Amino acid sequence: MKIIADTHTHTIASSHAYSTLLENIRQAAQAGLECLGLTDHAPAQPDSPHIWHFMNLSVIPPVVEGVRILKGAECNILDQTGRIDLEPEVLKLLEWRIASIHEPCYLKNASEEDNTNAYLGVCENPYIDVIGHSGRGHFRYDYHKLIPRFRESGKLVEINESTLRNPDSRKNCVEIASLCKKYGAPVIVDSDAHFALAVGRFPAAMEMLAEIGFPQELVINADSDRFWDYLAQKGIEKNPK
Repeated sequence: MKIIADTHTHTIASSHAYSTLLENIRQAAQAGLECLGLTDHAPAQPDSPHIWHFMNLSVIPPVVEGVRILKGAECNILDQTGRIDLEPEVLKLLEWRIASIHEPCYLKNASEEDNTNAYLGVCENPYIDVIGHSGRGHFRYDYHKLIPRFRESGKLVEINESTLRNPDSRKNCVEIASLCKKYGAPVIVDSDAHFALAVGRFPAAMEMLAEIGFPQELVINADSDRFWDYLAQKGIEKNPK
C-alpha cells in the first residue's frame, strides 16, 4: 500500500513543531507525495498561530515544488456538544478541516459519554472533513456507535501515525480500524508530523493495517485517482488555475 498524500502536518506556526512549511514541502516531494496538508493548530491550542494565519493562507501557492498544498487547520473540539474553535466564516476559507480532542482545550475529567456526545456533535458540523487521532487513550468514546455515524456523516476516520507510536493508544487504534473495516467506514492515513523528516512516513500505520487485513479500497489516500476523486467531490481541484 502506497500513501500518496499526507493531510495532517504542522509547521513552526504551531510552536511545538519544528519545521517550516517549505521544509515540509521539500520532504513531501522527496517522499513522492502528491499532496501535503497544512493543518496547524486552531486558536484554542495555547501555542497556536493567530487567527490571521488561517485567514491569510491564500498567499501560499496551491502547488509548490510539484506538491499540492491542501490549506487547512486542525480544529480543537471544545466540549461535549462538539463545538470547535473556528467560526464558519473562517472554515469556509479552508480546504481541509480536521477536528481533534486536545487535553488543554477540552473538558476536564470528561467521561466516555461526554466524548461520545462531542463526536456526535462534530458529525453535525458540515465543514469538518476528518476525525483526528481519536484513538488517544484518555479520550475513549463509544466506537461501535460512532464509527457508523462517521461514515454516514461523511467524516474520514484518521489513522494517525503519531498516535500509533504510543503503546497505550495502539490498542484503541486497532479497535477503531477494525470497526472501520467492519462498517465500511473510509479512513485516511496521516503522519501528524511535527518535524519535517516525519512527513510521508507511516510505518506503524502500515504495520497495523496489514495486521488486521484492512481493505486498501477504504484508505482514501492509498490511491491517486481515489484521493483526487474524493477531493473533487468537495470542490477541491488537483491542479487549480
